[in-house]
Amino acid sequence: MEFQRQRVVITGGGRGIGAAVAEMLASEGASVVVAARSRDEIESTASTLRDAGHKAWAVACDVTDPASVETLRRESEDKLGGVDVLVNNAGVGYSAPLKAVRLTDWERVFAVNVTGTFLCAQAFLPAMVERGWGRIVNVASVAGKVGAPYISTYSASKHAVVGFTRSLAAEVATSGVTVNAVCPGFVETEMVVESVDRITRKTGLSALEARANLEGNSPQGRIFEAAEVAYQVLCLCDQRSRGINGQSLVLDGGAVQS
Repeated sequence: MEFQRQRVVITGGGRGIGAAVAEMLASEGASVVVAARSRDEIESTASTLRDAGHKAWAVACDVTDPASVETLRRESEDKLGGVDVLVNNAGVGYSAPLKAVRLTDWERVFAVNVTGTFLCAQAFLPAMVERGWGRIVNVASVAGKVGAPYISTYSASKHAVVGFTRSLAAEVATSGVTVNAVCPGFVETEMVVESVDRITRKTGLSALEARANLEGNSPQGRIFEAAEVAYQVLCLCDQRSRGINGQSLVLDGGAVQS
């Protein structure tokens, strides 16, 4: 019954982790708005949820654009009657040795991963604080906890998301709102497909060998399912998780223990 009262906005909700979060929260009874730049993807996600009997809407949004984020806030509140939960999932991956990183690459990654998280939180947080209840969950990465070769740009952006999460959580600690992050390792999404393709092109390994390399990053020897990340988000949105605040929960099978 608890989740039937929740009104949720999920950015990057058209596929991968975002779509899995939308499906899991909707299946628990939440009403959801899925947002992304690709209207076709979010319309497909929302339509699938509605066909399953859930309440779901699609709102196109570019999280790097303040005007677009404001439109998302306004339309989401109109459709849902208010927003209790914000899942900042919109993000981009990037890898390259530092000497090959262009300033435009750096700025693009930070615009989506960091500025997008900031703009959406800033847009939706005030109403949560006013009501005295809310949840913000930022989808970061294990790269927000540790570094690795060739991902300095991506890792820096996700470290920024983790730092933003911690500070904002402290700022609203007495308000009834919690702010947390989830930090998955490799997840079965298009980002893994792109990583496998990049490894095969640069090393000559087969796709199976490249995938095995990614699996080897986890002590469990596997790539994780988007539904596993969605379950972390679900738990953080539970009323019984109100004591969890400012945390960055790692999902990587035990490689990073923090």
